[in-house]
This record gives sequence, C-alpha cells and structure tokens, in this order.
Amino acid sequence: MTVLDATPQASAVAARKAALGSFVGTAIEWYDFFIYGTAAALVLGPQFFPGTSEVAGTLAAFATLAVGFIARPIGGMVMGHFGDRVGRKSMLVTSLLLMGFATVAIGLLPNYASIGVAAPILLVALRFVQGLGVGGEWGGAVLVATENAPAGKRGLYGAAPQIGVPAGVLIANLVYLPLTAFLPDGAFEAWGWRVPFLASAVLVFVAMWIRLGLEESAEFRAAKDAPTTEHKLPIIEVLTQHWKTVLLAGGTFIATNGIAYAYMVYVLKYGEKTLGFSNTTMLMLLIGSCPFWMAGMAYAAWRSDLVGRRTVYIRSSSALVVAAALFFPLMDTAVLPVMFVAMLGLGFTLGCCAGPQSALFAELFPAQIRYSGASLGYQIGAILGGGLAPMIATSLFAATGTSLSITGYFVLIALISLVSILLLRVPSAGHTTVHNSVEEGA
Repeated sequence: MTVLDATPQASAVAARKAALGSFVGTAIEWYDFFIYGTAAALVLGPQFFPGTSEVAGTLAAFATLAVGFIARPIGGMVMGHFGDRVGRKSMLVTSLLLMGFATVAIGLLPNYASIGVAAPILLVALRFVQGLGVGGEWGGAVLVATENAPAGKRGLYGAAPQIGVPAGVLIANLVYLPLTAFLPDGAFEAWGWRVPFLASAVLVFVAMWIRLGLEESAEFRAAKDAPTTEHKLPIIEVLTQHWKTVLLAGGTFIATNGIAYAYMVYVLKYGEKTLGFSNTTMLMLLIGSCPFWMAGMAYAAWRSDLVGRRTVYIRSSSALVVAAALFFPLMDTAVLPVMFVAMLGLGFTLGCCAGPQSALFAELFPAQIRYSGASLGYQIGAILGGGLAPMIATSLFAATGTSLSITGYFVLIALISLVSILLLRVPSAGHTTVHNSVEEGA
C-alpha cells in the first residue's frame, strides 16, 4: 500500500482547470446515467415491459438499471488498464463518447409496442454500454483532479468529480420536472420522457470540448517514464498484491452508493405509489436536497485535508447509520416539511461520506496502478450497493408491506461500510496538508 507519490506543486491554473474538467464531465456523464434511473422509476416499465403487473414491470425496469452496474467493473478494469498505461485523458474522452452514444440511442429507441421483444433487448444492451462508459469515468476524473491538486488540498480538489454526481442528479431532475408538470396527460409517457436523453448530445459536446483541453499530471508522466519490473497488466498487480485493499475500499462505498440510489430512484416511486404524492412533488423534494448533498461533499473533503481522510470517513459512516435508520420513518409521516428534512439530512450525510473518498481511494495505490485500483474498488462497491438497491427496496416492500424492511436493509449496508473503513489500513501520510500532517489512526 503506497501513499500518493510526492510531486511538485501543480500550478493553480492547471489545478483549477483539472478540477473544472473533472466536475463538468462527471456531472454530464452522471446526468446521462441518472436520467435512466428516473425514467426507470417513472415510465420504462409500461414502455418496454407491458403486459406484466405494476410491481413486475417496475422490477423489470429496475433490473435494466442494474445491468449498467454489472458493466461498470468491466469498464473500470479495461479503462483502468489503459488509463494506467496510456493516460487518464484519453480514457475520460472515451468514457464520455460511450455514454453520450448510448444515452442518445435510448432516447431514439422504439418501445415494445413498435418493435416487440427487440425493444427491451436493445434497451438492456444500451444500458450495458452506459455502464461501460461510467465505469471508466470515476477513476480517471478523480485522478485528474487529485494528481493535479496543490499540496495539502487533494481532498478538496478531489471533491470536484464527487460533487459532479449530485450535480448530474440535479440537472437530470430539473430537466424532468417541467416535463412531468406541464405536459398534457399521456404526452410524457408517449414522448416526453425521451427529451432528457436526446438533450444529452448537447451536454456531451460541451464536456468533450473541456476535456480535450486537459493535460496529464506530472506525477503520471513520471510514473509512466520510470523503469519498472512490475506486471505489464496493472489490473493483475492490483488483484494479486492489493486485493484486500480493493475489497475493503469497495466495502466503504456500498452504503454510500446503495442508499444514494434508493434515495434518488426508488423514493420517487415510493412517494407516488405509497405516500400518494405526485411525481412533480417528489422530484421537487429531490431537487431541493441536492445542494445539501453537494455541500456535505465539499465540507467533508475540506475537513479531510485538515484532520485526515479516515477520521472524516469514520465519523460520516457512523452518522449514515443513524440517518439510514431515521429516513423512512420520517418519510412515512407524509408531511412535506418533515419529508424534506429527511431528504436533506440523508443527502448531507451521504455527501459527507463521499467527500473524502476521491483522495482516500487515490492514496491507497501507487501511480502506476492507481487508475485500475481506485476504479475497481469503486465499482465493486457500486455493483454491490447501487446496482441492487432499487430492486431490493421494491422487493422488500412488496414482500412485507412496510418500509421497516427497507430501513433494516439501509442500516445493514451502512454498518458494512462502517466496518470496512474501520478495517481499511490507510497509509501513513495518507493525506497531505500544507503543514505535511500525518494521517491518524492508520
């Protein structure tokens, strides 16, 4: 296990440019990924899986959501390999192109009524391509931000791509909100749901323009040029020498990702079908909580530069256990101000868990295998957490008729993540402040 290798302090301009490129590109890629989740909750069931019960149709739509998570580790391993061998920038451009193509194609895809069984098959295939793209996105965006960051600010700058995730959620739901609120009856189901997918073409063009201007970090260039006797396949070195670190890193992310996806996707359906609120109302609650989610990320990332990644991660993971236990009991009051407090509180806590994650994951691996190691750990947590959460939540409620079962699931995965960060061995000097402090509790 190796700390993030020391390099000369990046220029302020290069650091800000890298952070901006990471944030914008990540926000747009996750916009693409999340509009699918929103569509799965609102409309994809009857469009692509007709003739089933409402619960079965919802489960089928959420199952296609999970396909993207199955593809994510594959994308992370493939792009991680080339990202470590060739460069971070080229993989960020590749991931963006894959995501943009798949998203626009979904917006153009005929439904079951038009082409029969080919429709759900193509939908699953395109969702898989989305997963490949986003699987390679996170590691590259994180490393561009952290490896170019000024000394002592890796946590803060590493939060840029993390904040891009809720920013993508916010953009996605801001696009969906007027469509669900103002389109005539039946128009949203007929064609309105396609608009956010087609709009992705414009957003991807903007992100591509920014990313093409990024430069590789001095640290990566030095690692690439250095003679080495290590494996020529970075993923092999990761799996043979760092597998415990990868598994524990993935474990720290299970709850953050799993609860976040239920929070972003399942709750839309739950609020409509169980609590009796409109899609518009539930989208507004989610939109209103997103800024607090982003604020939690920024705050925790800043604190991690001062007191250490592990300290902040442990405190945040402990708070997530409590927030997870309270969320559905507060939502079940069906009182809008109380529901908003529940959304706000869980969003802020999820943000605090995610804030220091970029720098922490990057600091666990040496530069020559960092893209592969960080990506694989992240994607393992994603598939075990977010990929299954909406389906599990739907199944638990259908089987028990009470949200207490979902609360139990939330608390369980929150405890798994807490135990994982307690067991994860963070390198000494696992963070660097302007005073070159040493990570505590390693």
